Amino acid sequence: MARYIIAHDVGTSGDKAVLVDAEGHIYGKVFEPYRTFYPKPGWAEQEPEDWWRAVTSGTRALLEKTGVSPKDVLCVTFSTQMINIVPLGARGEVIRRAIIWIDNRAGEQAERIMRRFINAEVFALIAGATLSGKDGLPKLLWLKENEPHVYERMAFFVDVAGYLFYRSTGNAVMEWSGASVFGIDLKKKAWLTGLFQYIGLDASKFPSLVRSIDKVGNLTAGAAREYGLLEGTPVIAGAGDAPCALIGSGAVDEGDGHVCLGTSGWVGVTTKRTPRGKCGVATIQSADPDKAFLIAETEAAGACLQWLADEMYGKEKIEYGVPDVYAFMDREVAEVPPGSNCVLFTPWLYGERAPVDDCYVRAAFFNLSAEHRRRDMLRAVYEGVAYNIRWLVEIVEKEFKFPLPVLRVIGGGAKSKPWMQILADVTKRRVEAVANPQEAGAVGAALVAGVGLGIYRDFASLKKVLRIDGVFQPRAQNSEVYDSLFDAYKEVYRSLRQFYSKLNRERFNRSV
Repeated sequence: MARYIIAHDVGTSGDKAVLVDAEGHIYGKVFEPYRTFYPKPGWAEQEPEDWWRAVTSGTRALLEKTGVSPKDVLCVTFSTQMINIVPLGARGEVIRRAIIWIDNRAGEQAERIMRRFINAEVFALIAGATLSGKDGLPKLLWLKENEPHVYERMAFFVDVAGYLFYRSTGNAVMEWSGASVFGIDLKKKAWLTGLFQYIGLDASKFPSLVRSIDKVGNLTAGAAREYGLLEGTPVIAGAGDAPCALIGSGAVDEGDGHVCLGTSGWVGVTTKRTPRGKCGVATIQSADPDKAFLIAETEAAGACLQWLADEMYGKEKIEYGVPDVYAFMDREVAEVPPGSNCVLFTPWLYGERAPVDDCYVRAAFFNLSAEHRRRDMLRAVYEGVAYNIRWLVEIVEKEFKFPLPVLRVIGGGAKSKPWMQILADVTKRRVEAVANPQEAGAVGAALVAGVGLGIYRDFASLKKVLRIDGVFQPRAQNSEVYDSLFDAYKEVYRSLRQFYSKLNRERFNRSV
């Protein structure tokens, strides 16, 4: 009897293929990288064919690595990066590179859409959240205005998951959570077609919708050969990376909160409510068809550490042969006192969505002097991301009335004990690190598929499957220094918002 689920976590840097059994245990994983292209300032694109190559070759490698037979695979499912646009022609051919989530070329279009609705508050009442230049609708409008030959030829568009569905089964659909970041009525689960037409988009170019737990179709003969699986193997939709990670955190009950410290990061809450978005916080569809997902997303969390590792710890990785540069960085951080000797870092490498909704803001180190060392800057990065998370927690609690006394953490950052302790100290919250935190998205997708296949009765029953690997309590002796620096951190944005707009608005718009 088939007993394994192959879940693909299709992220920004590559695809992670994970073999999971029906109880959520991981039996193997394989990572296949791919490129991101930055053709102009503020732009970010990927080749859809690279996703397909990574998913299919990763599946074959996973089967070879684990020795699992294709006949023992229950289904294939996906957790995918969100807010991506893949224009497809009438025959399903890709017309141009995908515009991905960190791309912020459409700031002008977002502002124009907001003005058409008098102000952002009016738009949020209709669509659930305000728009920025990183959102899907402004990007579609940008495509129509700046690449009309692509827009007119585009029979429909899909996101990452939709493209993989199409290549796997021949069916062109979009899953609810992925669709919700473009615009669906969260109660009716239908596209906001009137809104699309009002802002000048063709509603016929939006694909049909499916639930996360639905079977999209079966692997075609051609797709099965590329995957190394049996023709007819079911494909279960899964969901976006954030909704899948929510399931993988175990925070599935009403009001449960969690934090992700992956490439990007967020503070999220599961709820039956559909609160109107504000402060860069949005309400999207959860992987659970009966619930919504309040998400306060920061665009760069682990990406900040990756940047620092690449740019400042290259010798350790390349010349000195340090096997795990992140473990080395953790040891360095432990040697610096809380507050990083008064160095501040703002983690806005890609602009920001929340706690400040601003695609022009950028990262920076503040208060550097000749007395500071590399390790001070390193700890400042750990703390800067933690300040951003604290700001998000404040917004979720004050503006949306969801108390978050405990922060359950997933993502690669949860593996860092110093970072978890810094997060607990900065936020003054109990922090719980989930076991296998980097696989939360893939495991979450597999558990979603488990509900779809009837292995689990409902999403509430998934809570018993996931366990905690570490608990970190806030240390009162660090409150004074972190409270003071957190106030200064917020002041940075208030003081420099206009400067960033002046510096980057013209630069990004000139590049179009």
